[in-house]
Amino acid sequence: MKRLFFITPFIILTLAGCRSRVVKVNLINTSTAPVKTIIVDYPTATFGKDTLAPGATFSYVIKPLESGMLKIQFTDAKGAIHNYSGTALHKNDDGVLDVNINQNGAVVTANLGR
Repeated sequence: MKRLFFITPFIILTLAGCRSRVVKVNLINTSTAPVKTIIVDYPTATFGKDTLAPGATFSYVIKPLESGMLKIQFTDAKGAIHNYSGTALHKNDDGVLDVNINQNGAVVTANLGR
């Protein structure tokens, strides 16, 4: 019984140090009209959001498995399609990407580390 008491804290401390490196992507509609059909493409995967209301934020966690560029496509309130390509992502990146979307395009603010 005493042996279990010493093993358990060791396991807990070991697991507490383990953390997956992920990037939280915040899609933020900074305009006064909705944006639709948002597609976020990053190395080895894609995610999307059907509609994002004015002033709304949608968050999604990704884990880049390779290096490559972040690409975003969305449709504005008038039906025009906008594309963004930039912001390099790398395997083991960790942090936050804020994607500010308006009716004219997207601006990405990256706070990433490895």
